[in-house]
Amino acid sequence: MKAIALMSGGLDSTLAARVILEQGIELKALNFITVFCTCTNRGETCLASQKAVENLGISLKIFNVSEEYLGVVKHPTHGYGRNLNPCIDCRIFMLKKAKKYMEESGAVFMITGEVLGQRPMSQRRDAMQLIEKEAGLGGLVLRPLSAKVLPITIPEREGWVDREKMLKFQGRSRKPQIELANHYGIHDYPCPAGGCLLTDPGFAKRMKDLMVYVPNFSLNDIHLLKVGRHFRFSDGVKLIVGRNEEENQKIKTYSLEKDFLLKVSGFPGPLSLLRGKLGEGDIEKAAAITSHYSKGKDLKKIEVTCQNIDEDHHRSLFASPLSRGEIERLMINE
Repeated sequence: MKAIALMSGGLDSTLAARVILEQGIELKALNFITVFCTCTNRGETCLASQKAVENLGISLKIFNVSEEYLGVVKHPTHGYGRNLNPCIDCRIFMLKKAKKYMEESGAVFMITGEVLGQRPMSQRRDAMQLIEKEAGLGGLVLRPLSAKVLPITIPEREGWVDREKMLKFQGRSRKPQIELANHYGIHDYPCPAGGCLLTDPGFAKRMKDLMVYVPNFSLNDIHLLKVGRHFRFSDGVKLIVGRNEEENQKIKTYSLEKDFLLKVSGFPGPLSLLRGKLGEGDIEKAAAITSHYSKGKDLKKIEVTCQNIDEDHHRSLFASPLSRGEIERLMINE
């Protein structure tokens, strides 16, 4: 008997897989990554899930669904959570993808590490039933950690797994999971905070700004949301200022042809990216903000170079570092 295990790499999904493996079920792990994941290696591999399957001794299939997932974030049928996390629509999206893979791989049911009542939006009893129904998986999703407090599933009813060996965890306490992990000798696992940027209040604030002013945003826009300090000049103009050399490099990598890059001359400082349909004074304002974050910020005037990406030449201008009050007025994320 073969099943698909949705594997986040966290403790819950690892424990759920371990419980099912003890019943002699062949498991194939499946992980979805998006541009919003925080545990990926250059957006290609989920480090936590990779480590988990190595310890479990099962195979892992990874799907990067970033491009398609943007549609879920832009228009979630069931709304957002506390920040900009479309948890119910996200779960439906992932389960639909998993169902297709399950059928292609010859598996007959699916397991997840979900615990009833652990997450307020997607792990309620009614939400779980809704998600299964809309994903076309009614009765085929087994949640080993909470199975005894949930309706019986097809795998249990058909005797593919022993329901008596399932568990009855529920609520937000992590104590039962930690005790079970100790029983299995599992000691090195990620914290339970989750790995989605959409649940982070600071990121959500930037994301809301992007959705208002650039509703047709792209993956490039999301990559830039993950770095730097962000400033909103007007409806169509935004500045991103790097906070360290690594962020400066990422800003350069994700710059597009119509963007402007600004950097202070003669002093260490950030690389800034100015994007949008510029108005009068926008480049000067961007230069003033860029100089504020440089080592020359105490000078009255600082030379700043400005380069349009699709042009070869640089333009130089002298800027006075912007005041802290004006900085705070324009800043999106802090």
